[in-house]
Amino acid sequence: MGKVVLVTGAARQLGGRFVRRVQRDPEVERVIAVDAVAPPHRLGSAEFVRLDIRQSSIARVLAEHAVDTVVHLAVTGGSGGAGGTGSAVKETNVIGTMQLLGACQKSPTVRRLVVKSSTHVYGGASRDPAVFTETTQPKSLPAGGFAKDAVEVESYVRGFARRRPDVAVCVLRFANILGPYADSALAEYFSMPVMPTVLGYDPRLQFVHEDDVLDVLRLAAQEPGRGTLNSGTFNIAGDGVLLLSQCARRLGRPTVPLLLPAVTWVGSALRAVGITDFSPEQIRLLTHGRVVETSQMREVLGFKPMYTTAETFADFARSRGAGLLPPERVGRAVDRVAAVLNVASPNVEVAGAEEGAQR
Repeated sequence: MGKVVLVTGAARQLGGRFVRRVQRDPEVERVIAVDAVAPPHRLGSAEFVRLDIRQSSIARVLAEHAVDTVVHLAVTGGSGGAGGTGSAVKETNVIGTMQLLGACQKSPTVRRLVVKSSTHVYGGASRDPAVFTETTQPKSLPAGGFAKDAVEVESYVRGFARRRPDVAVCVLRFANILGPYADSALAEYFSMPVMPTVLGYDPRLQFVHEDDVLDVLRLAAQEPGRGTLNSGTFNIAGDGVLLLSQCARRLGRPTVPLLLPAVTWVGSALRAVGITDFSPEQIRLLTHGRVVETSQMREVLGFKPMYTTAETFADFARSRGAGLLPPERVGRAVDRVAAVLNVASPNVEVAGAEEGAQR
């Protein structure tokens, strides 16, 4: 790994954890943590630089510290970071990335760039394929929000890679990140006492655990191991999928199915009162879902997540406490219904009753 690592987005929970994690690598001499606001958590021995990456002074930081590895974690869909407003976050995502890439392009010391992206770049529409690979083109590009920001960020990164072929560039497209410390909009949605859903849809979802995110970021920021390559674009997700209805049952939270226009209205109301960032792109996710292929992550990058999608969600659910409908009671109710159906129709097998009881 490069001896001097610069990490953007250090004030956010994930950025702070990575800063503390990467310091433990014996090959790392110094870690420079950058953000526009002071972090609420400790950063260990890292040197914190309070700086808005939308400003050109980021180039001075790279030069002063002779940074050779840049880990860009300031691409986010939340309301944290610079200013805390939606417009400031969008500017940090897009303008900030442009400034950072411009500084990296001029820097003679930078040799590796890792960019946190998202599977949101694939969009979410009814005509989309069942599974996305890294080369799949979305049927329709995202019209706004974090998904559009991520698409623009990746286009700038590809341009940078063409101009600086001597720099190893790794783009990690993460599925929905969950875990005990998750602070995303989706985590806020799953924490609601009653979850609004889109009537007639039960989307498939994938998750990646926070700990796996830290591990793969560290892997991407170091020299590749034998037989692997950590330059390129990779989907990062835990094995398996969960239906939204399964997620609700495992949380013990009731759902309220609504027509799509009503869900959009509810989302706007929740954003207005600050309960959760129920954005249009999240509504698309909760309508059509999104599943990605991860063979490149395993075969090329050489990374195998410790947590499956189901295990990731279980760890998240334990951190949120019991919902209004404890899963044990739901399981017993499913058992009773299955028993009644079996008595009424002894020749009909009720598939999935046992699995439903466990949920």
